[in-house]
Amino acid sequence: MTGDTITHQAGQTTVRPTVTPSWAARELGLKRGEFDLAVMLGRIRTVGEAPGGQRRVTRGEIDRVRGGEGCLEALREGVRAVGTTEGAELMDITTARFTRLARAGFLTPVKWYLNRYRTVVWLYLAEELQHFAASELNAALLTGRLPESMRGRLEEGQDLRARNWRGRHAGFLLRQSEDAWERVAVMASLLDPVQIAEIIRDPYERAYLNRLKPAPRNSHGGPESPGARIVKRITTADDPDEIRWLRSSLLIGLVQARAQRPAPRPAPRTDHEPSSHATEWTAPGDTAAVEEPPRGLLKWLRRRKP
Repeated sequence: MTGDTITHQAGQTTVRPTVTPSWAARELGLKRGEFDLAVMLGRIRTVGEAPGGQRRVTRGEIDRVRGGEGCLEALREGVRAVGTTEGAELMDITTARFTRLARAGFLTPVKWYLNRYRTVVWLYLAEELQHFAASELNAALLTGRLPESMRGRLEEGQDLRARNWRGRHAGFLLRQSEDAWERVAVMASLLDPVQIAEIIRDPYERAYLNRLKPAPRNSHGGPESPGARIVKRITTADDPDEIRWLRSSLLIGLVQARAQRPAPRPAPRTDHEPSSHATEWTAPGDTAAVEEPPRGLLKWLRRRKP
């Protein structure tokens, strides 16, 4: 679906025709997974219209990506993601060594999914694996005995694949977020809700962040289903250093977001307004209130970014 994005630069208004990501992927002849990876890696630029809204692609960006002859083929190769078996073949090592290098943190997954057996399948950029294997600095890791310290950590159960994926995913989301509250929501999405409640005592701020949280792309049944529990484990920080970084970044981000604008709150009730009326919610700068159904806060807390 096409539309227009309006930007304001140096006092001038610029209207840029835009299309949805699905439309852009079709025009470029890319599978949706290829398109999403290209966006994540910064090879296709998107624009935002409002906090929490779907990002779009300008017509000019589509023309740029098309470029000259061979541009789309190079783009497809740059976003090619492979699993353990194909990755090991590209690096000319065994699948066992490949897995150990990934668990030790030397190879960072770019995406993942659950197969029908609820096993996590990690995917890696073929381009990155080839560069890793071609570097003389990594030659000792590809042949011979692995360092004793690494072997010791792996025997103790070290597996940094999920943590490294979260770091990469968070970096992508933060680069896409131009709004201070959206950036806070990105960091909050990687923390356990209990920790969020400890850091952010204001229920309206927590509700606002819940609305702005990036929508999960891996959905596997209800919240308590086995697949959903696996997804939650992968997408929630569990490494102490990672948690400390997220908590401190969240606190800093909150200061910046609050300085930009307060989180939306219920509109004050007038004396003549019947208590049975639905609560009205307004955000700073909004010209219209949004009427909520009964138990408005509980309903609002359940909302998610589209």
